[in-house]
Parts: sequence; structure tokens; C-alpha cells
Amino acid sequence: MAEPPTLMVVEDNESIVEALTVGLSRQGFMVRVARDGQEAVEQFDAIRPDMVLLDVMLPRLSGIDVCRDIRKRSSVPIMMLSARSAEIDLVVGLEVGADDYVTKPYSMRELVARVRALLRRSVDAEGPSGRVMEVGGVRLDPEHHEVRVRGALVGLPLKEFGLLETLLENAGRVVSRDTLISRVWGAHYVGDTKTLDVHIRRLRTKIEIEPSEPHLITTIRGLGYRYEP
Repeated sequence: MAEPPTLMVVEDNESIVEALTVGLSRQGFMVRVARDGQEAVEQFDAIRPDMVLLDVMLPRLSGIDVCRDIRKRSSVPIMMLSARSAEIDLVVGLEVGADDYVTKPYSMRELVARVRALLRRSVDAEGPSGRVMEVGGVRLDPEHHEVRVRGALVGLPLKEFGLLETLLENAGRVVSRDTLISRVWGAHYVGDTKTLDVHIRRLRTKIEIEPSEPHLITTIRGLGYRYEP
């Protein structure tokens, strides 16, 4: 029998920790808890979680800093949790590599659905998923989860890799926003659609010669995005 997925919950609020531990355990997940940002950074390699649920406001080290540190060494799915709904928090969390973002208060049912969607996408990305594609100086190898831009190896988190893969598969064609969200976040994604724009912006900084004037990933206003062959 396969081991249950391990979720690392990084949260210092005792009532929230208890609710998440009980709720997620009942759904079949193995839950490990870190009480502050420094503990999360120190314990991450030992725990080797399948996913991280990370509060933004943490003692000793902020959730943003923890996310940034984890992204330097892992593409594990990261979901940010925050009581604040300001757009700046959403953007900063996604800019440093988070895959999704939920604002408290949230329902356990919604949280579990989004956790499962992220885990499914993570598993799909790990296996052989198609041929090597190379367009416009960008080479993507799905089997080895590897991207090279003009010959240089570039590390991409899970969502950025999925977006690039979808755009390359459809090079020269407009891919709608709904299609990109469905392919990369799942058909039942209920989060803010600004998430897509932030990830596209991050992706451009890694593959475009001049990200502020993109020539590879272009915006087709009112429709979506197109990868120019």
C-alpha cells in the first residue's frame, strides 16, 4: 500500500494547527508541523514533505522568506495561508515561488480540494509526459523536468514548468486563460485568476531576453497568451 502524502504545516496559531492536523489527518494525509519559520527551514530536508502549507505571518522568519529558501532547493508544491487579503501579499507570495494561495478564513473542504489538486499536478509532472520540445531557444524536457534557455539550465517551479509546457505544445496558437488555468491548476480551481498573470510574469523573467518587452510569450488581450514560434 502506498504511503499517504506528507503535508508540512508551518503555523504558530495553536487552534489553527489543531484544526488543520485533525482535518487533514481525517482526509488521509500525514501531517507534520513546524511552529515558526526558522524551524520550517531547519526541518524541511528531514521531513521531505510532499507539500508545504505555509502561513505568511510567522515568528523568527516570515513565510515569504521560508518560501524563498525552499524554492532554492526544491520544487515541492507550496500553498501560502494568510489572514490578510491584500493583493500585495498574494503577489509577493507567488513572486517568490508559491503555487497557490488561500486567505483565512477558509473551509476545510475547499482547502483539501486545492491540496489534492496541487498534489495531482505534482505527481503528473514527475512522470514521463511527452516529447522534448524546443522553440525559440527554449528547450523543455518533460521526462527529466528540465528547461534550458539559450543553452543555459534554468530551474522552474512546478506551475511555471506546466505553463511553459502548455504554451510550447501550442506554439503559434493563442491559449486562453481558462485553458491555462485548467491545465496547470486543475479544472476546479477556485482561486484568484491573478495567480496566472503573476506566474506568467515570473516565467518571462526567466526565458525572455527583455522581460518588460516579451517576444516569446505575448499577451493577446481579452483572450490569453501565445508562445511565438
